[in-house]
Amino acid sequence: MRLFRLDNSLRTDGSVSRELADTAQAAWLAEHPDGVVVRRDLGTDPLLASSWVDAVTAGSTPPADRTDAQREATGLAARLADELLEADAVIVSLPLYNFSVPAPFKTWIDLLFTDPRFAPGSVQPLAGRQGVLAIARGGGYAPGTPREGWDHATPWVQRILGDVFGLDLHRAEAELTMAPVVPAMESLRPLAEQSRRDAHLAADAHGRTLARQAQTRAA
Repeated sequence: MRLFRLDNSLRTDGSVSRELADTAQAAWLAEHPDGVVVRRDLGTDPLLASSWVDAVTAGSTPPADRTDAQREATGLAARLADELLEADAVIVSLPLYNFSVPAPFKTWIDLLFTDPRFAPGSVQPLAGRQGVLAIARGGGYAPGTPREGWDHATPWVQRILGDVFGLDLHRAEAELTMAPVVPAMESLRPLAEQSRRDAHLAADAHGRTLARQAQTRAA
């Protein structure tokens, strides 16, 4: 069994999204102790937006005329696609930055779209596979809150990973993660703690679901 994990937080210590992914990964490994975990960390090793430009322009350039940068970019896109297609299950940990996704994650998606296997018009290349989206939001965006609708990341990621790529995507979501360090959010700390506990419970349950469904798919 092979699990692909993608991290995006700029923080390696104290990252709630990484912690949730750790919980989901541990649950998956509990079911598949000999499983292989392939990781890509866009927080510590980000993709350059210029790689996407080079990959796009390579698509309209005859192979013999491509620059070194274009060849490197198309090779990178192919490796990113391979990492996903070779996985039995996927975990994506994602913080909410400026009400949207981190820039390297958007570049990751854009590069995947340049690979023929993920190009527009391809039919759900990850159909039949399970995924966990472990997402952390510093504020609160639930219905009825002052910033309801300000989370532009989660619906978009669900649309891309689920509806376009075909992952059966399960979410583990922690909100109000900034409450412990922002004095103005002090009254929200009990809610933040509860949200974090609930998110870890969800991540554990989803990690086990990934493991069992992957086993069924492989049988």
